[in-house]
Amino acid sequence: MFRSSLLLPALLVSAIPAFPQWPREASSKLPHTADGKVNMNAPAPRTADGHPDLSGVWETFGESGAPRLLLDLAMDNKPGDVVFTPWADALYKERQANNSKDHPGVHCLPSGIPEKDMVPGPYKIIQIPGLIVILYESRTIYRQIFTDGRPLPNDPNPAWQGYSIGHWEGDTMVVETAGFRDKGWLDMAGHPASESLRTIERFTRRDLGHMDLQVTINDPKAYAKPWTVNAKVHLLPYDELIEHICEENNKDPGHMVGK
Repeated sequence: MFRSSLLLPALLVSAIPAFPQWPREASSKLPHTADGKVNMNAPAPRTADGHPDLSGVWETFGESGAPRLLLDLAMDNKPGDVVFTPWADALYKERQANNSKDHPGVHCLPSGIPEKDMVPGPYKIIQIPGLIVILYESRTIYRQIFTDGRPLPNDPNPAWQGYSIGHWEGDTMVVETAGFRDKGWLDMAGHPASESLRTIERFTRRDLGHMDLQVTINDPKAYAKPWTVNAKVHLLPYDELIEHICEENNKDPGHMVGK
């Protein structure tokens, strides 16, 4: 369980904007109920080829009232589901002992996958033939998920977000990502990740306003076996992204003293 009392307030303050900059107005193309509100339980929209259209502004934070999986990605896993290698066990214990003071977010470095999926900030999915783009409000970060049949690169230049390809399995978009940098954290608790990390994300839009996200972590350097987490994502039909520059007036590092 994550114990830091320092990093959480700093990250949440930077992740949640204080004042919206766009009028809160839903698109007229969305289905509405008789009282004029967006019908979040309407059927999921579909593209011309029949697949669910994942486009929209989404957020993982909100339904449970707290960014649980950002604090500790393994929170819902049973004992024995997440098995560290000796290297990862030592690193995790070190991060816990110093209150995660070296978390990349303290220094305005990007979150990687799957941590980025769990940050309490909106992200916009843009879906077009052959490509899905995800624009994250937090840190103004983007991802490209190629759905045109190309394979993952053989020798990629390591990247914070890795390299992603996707394909449909029924109504579920399955995204495979690899080629990560070795400096990423899986969560604020300090679960390690290495350059060997591969993730599988499964996005299933159940209806207009709700999407299931399942993430499988496979990192043989850090974990003895793959493990999986599940999150609920909801549509923000009245919201748009705003600019978020972490580096502007960042005062967190001086307060992260650990133990």
